[in-house]
Amino acid sequence: MTSSAGAAGPAPELFTWEFAADPYPAYAWLRRHAPVYRTELPSGVEAWLVTRYTEARQALADARLSKNPVHHSESAHGKGKVGIPGERSANLMTHLLNIDPPDHTRLRRLVSKAFTPRRVAAFAPRVQELADHLIDGFADRGEADLIHEFAFPLPIYAICDLLGVPREDQDDFRDWAGMMIRHGGGPRGGVARSVKKMRGYLAELIHRKRASLGETAEPDEDLISGLIRASDHGEHLTENEAAAMAFILLFAGFETTVNLIGNGTYALLRHPAQRELLQKSMVAGDTELLATGIEELLRYDGPVELATWRFATQELTLGGQRIAEGDPVLVVLAAADRDPSRFVEPDVLDLTRRDNQHLGYGHGIHYCLGAPLARLEGQTALATLLTRLPDIRFATDPDDLRWRGGLIMRGLRSLPVEFTPERS
Repeated sequence: MTSSAGAAGPAPELFTWEFAADPYPAYAWLRRHAPVYRTELPSGVEAWLVTRYTEARQALADARLSKNPVHHSESAHGKGKVGIPGERSANLMTHLLNIDPPDHTRLRRLVSKAFTPRRVAAFAPRVQELADHLIDGFADRGEADLIHEFAFPLPIYAICDLLGVPREDQDDFRDWAGMMIRHGGGPRGGVARSVKKMRGYLAELIHRKRASLGETAEPDEDLISGLIRASDHGEHLTENEAAAMAFILLFAGFETTVNLIGNGTYALLRHPAQRELLQKSMVAGDTELLATGIEELLRYDGPVELATWRFATQELTLGGQRIAEGDPVLVVLAAADRDPSRFVEPDVLDLTRRDNQHLGYGHGIHYCLGAPLARLEGQTALATLLTRLPDIRFATDPDDLRWRGGLIMRGLRSLPVEFTPERS
């Protein structure tokens, strides 16, 4: 669904299944002819798409573009047309993706302790354990669906551990998250039901943890316990805020990593020379290429296609276009990260790329809080996969794979692969 681009000719069709498979030619057209472009989204909401790197970076850090849906000039949010399905009815609105300073500053400070370099490094053995355990489940078969059997469960179990969800309850979270993945681009009812179930569980878990919380914090205390402790010690964190914070960390913390692992594996399988280069470096004990490689995979075909919603709090000009007060603005990270004015040969996958200030995890005060954990999970998952299953290959024509429809995230529905079975 598009609007006219005037003298440049008709704009490409957006948000079709064909577009979902390869949106980059359409984004290249928009960068050249309409870098700040007003269009009607599949939901019927009209919004501005920002596709050029310079304007994207500017918009991500512009305080006049609020994250709070109350600034939307239409009542669409109340009808469930923007934001996460079900979050309003489940009373989960007060999270980091929907608020501005000073509340954003306060809540981000409370939760940032869980993502310090020390905490993330301490979590590395658990991520490695999860990666190996999941591969153990299919390594002797010689085939697998890497999305459903590896890329999806790994970050779910990891974020559940970080939050403090008991192991016996984590499969419930996996089911609810699976509903979000399956229905993310389709009927919103299934997602909303999962959000409601998750909200009820989190409220109960917060009550249970508060009742059993000790006087002093443990060094490796889980995140929900830390949020409760902060609330009980005068940090003004309400129960709704604690539940919303736990919810958004789960919601934002799993699907981005599912897509990073899935899209990253897909890109490496489609670029065998780059994949071979990475495998050789790992055999030689060199981890530097793995680190730069993850950044390149984030830039080349990252997990988040569009940054989450922003709303103009006043009239402003962006890329020569007048944005009216209340207008929604969506920054297209996937387009900005292929901008030839910023990246040399942007359509080429180059794991050795050094000048790589991509926007895959955003920019400014809303830069992804969990980026260090996601990088750890992505590096561990890909390294373990390519080491243990060195001849991994597509089990079907890659052009026949389907991408999930949806506005924000970019990811495969499935990724069937074959490999030489591991022998015990």
